[in-house]
Amino acid sequence: MVRNILVVGAGKSTSYLLDYFLSKLTEEKLHLTIADLHPENLPNKITTHPSCAVITLDIFNDKARRKVIEKAHIVVSMLPARFHLKVAEDCLSFGVHLVTASYISPQLQALDKQVKEKGLVFMNEIGLDPGIDHMSAMQILDRIRSQGGNILLFESFCGGLVAPESDNNLWNYKFTWNPRNVVIAGQGGAAQFIQEGTYKYIPYHKLFRRTEFFEIEGYGKFEGYANRDSLNYREVYGLQNALTLYRGTMRRVGFSKAWNMFVQLGMTDDGYTIENSEGMSYREFTNLFLPYSPTDSVELKLRHYLKIDQDDIMWGKLLELHLFDANKTVSLKNATPAQILQEILEESWTLGDKDKDMIVMYHKFGYEIQGKKQQLDAKMVVIGENRTYTAMAKTVGLPVAIATLLILNGKITKAGVQIPINSEVYQPILEELKSYGITFNEYSVPYLGYNPNTVAG
Repeated sequence: MVRNILVVGAGKSTSYLLDYFLSKLTEEKLHLTIADLHPENLPNKITTHPSCAVITLDIFNDKARRKVIEKAHIVVSMLPARFHLKVAEDCLSFGVHLVTASYISPQLQALDKQVKEKGLVFMNEIGLDPGIDHMSAMQILDRIRSQGGNILLFESFCGGLVAPESDNNLWNYKFTWNPRNVVIAGQGGAAQFIQEGTYKYIPYHKLFRRTEFFEIEGYGKFEGYANRDSLNYREVYGLQNALTLYRGTMRRVGFSKAWNMFVQLGMTDDGYTIENSEGMSYREFTNLFLPYSPTDSVELKLRHYLKIDQDDIMWGKLLELHLFDANKTVSLKNATPAQILQEILEESWTLGDKDKDMIVMYHKFGYEIQGKKQQLDAKMVVIGENRTYTAMAKTVGLPVAIATLLILNGKITKAGVQIPINSEVYQPILEELKSYGITFNEYSVPYLGYNPNTVAG
């Protein structure tokens, strides 16, 4: 019998996902339907494949959406997270499995009982972060516990960055994922984590001046700043008794200090709109956040405001973004500062056709066995091929695709709304990912406890 896979949404992160399904269509007796608002952007190898159907779908057209989901055996939703619920409710109605790479929303979690009653698998958080982070961490945590170890510390960092060979700007950064998420990162409340048994909180205006540093063998030094809530997975990971629990985002050293300039200026604010923003020059936008002066230039006012010298690398980073250009203009109407900043940054930080991106993930495990404290570091680096086949698309799309086939083939059977923390799920997926070069190197190092190189600003 031919099994029908429906992929809803075919954006930037689906190149490897769709190629994986294409390679399995004949062998696994699959039919692939791809539904997207703009399917004309899909390559010919997909649109002309005899076992593929490509359709135009507006996710808000309830009749059309339900019609296509009803015919599927499993649905892969690669839509923005806020649209998953509509798809999930249809899957529940028609008895169809569901896979997403997104965080589980409270509304989706509320469907758990009904999903279990129907024996369906609604697998979520099965991309990169969340996804590979869960699976790789749980694999090592379960291994340490099976050896009698008691977990004292867990730190985890992940970053989507630019590969060294394509790193050609002063920020050492280009967008590899949703730019909006980068611009508003850390907002919505203080970052919280546990350090040596004590709850810690970092307010947004200090977030990018409290960083950890670490080395990734062969790739140099990186920094990490705290995610908004490191405690979300405390119980899920079984870390209720851990003394330190910290999750963060990785960047090249110096990025966070530079990004903090935008925070202090107020350019990352998404809470109000700027009237007549369309047609405003970049220079005028920058001047909005500076005090009035009848004599000083915008450049001089900004240097005084941020206390940076003209020969400071921070000044060079601002110049590189053309923030003082009177000829470059904003195209957005009544936009928030964050939206305008995003537009400015996308002009400089978008990957070129031949640019390669890089994913870096780092876990630190501190544990005690028979009275002896030990530490294990696990590190992963994945380099993309080009602007289409990115490391981000690879590490997000492949786990989703592999999980989809495992569910179809009855290898993943636990019903409910869930994330990939059970060995039934993570073991085969991590094993198959190795064949695609997605692997972790492990290092045993002396136990240091919480990183002493943390700096506060």
